[in-house]
Amino acid sequence: MTFESPLPDYDEPETDYDQLRIPPHSVQAEQSVIGGLMLDNSTWDQVADRVGPEDFYRREHQLIFGVIRILADEQKPFDVVTLAEELERREELDDVGGLPYLAALAEDTPSAANIRAYADIVREHSVTRQLIRVGTEIAESGFRPEGRKVAELLDEAENKVFQIAEQRNREGEGFQPIKGLLARAIDRIE
Repeated sequence: MTFESPLPDYDEPETDYDQLRIPPHSVQAEQSVIGGLMLDNSTWDQVADRVGPEDFYRREHQLIFGVIRILADEQKPFDVVTLAEELERREELDDVGGLPYLAALAEDTPSAANIRAYADIVREHSVTRQLIRVGTEIAESGFRPEGRKVAELLDEAENKVFQIAEQRNREGEGFQPIKGLLARAIDRIE
């Protein structure tokens, strides 16, 4: 008497849903940050220390925000027209969708009143993407230690996560008294 397994003799390939995952992001929050800045340049100070071009998921938003930062640093206005001119000068206007996309960003943003909240959403998604990237690197190090000892791998992993945490903790704090910063640094070292 032979028993037949209800399972096949081979491993059937399963759909790898991990390959299909889209990293966390919010196109609406990204658009609202950029649109809000174009509507009200005075809101720059509310977002400048919260997000950078690298925090945006979409490439065109990275480019637009980068140029806004440059114009803000030069104390120049960054409305639809001036931003389009600067992007054109840099030969990047077509890369971001042209003048129609810039106009749509400004037009579709109701106000800049909640720009700080939108920037926080963009930043949170960015940190999550960084964690995913670092987690993947840590897993890869575990699969391919390349002669490194476990203690080295742990140190590298801890350092990578710590760098993300440090960067996140610095965002939005502005100037702080050195006494408080030193106390926190000593606590972390211990």
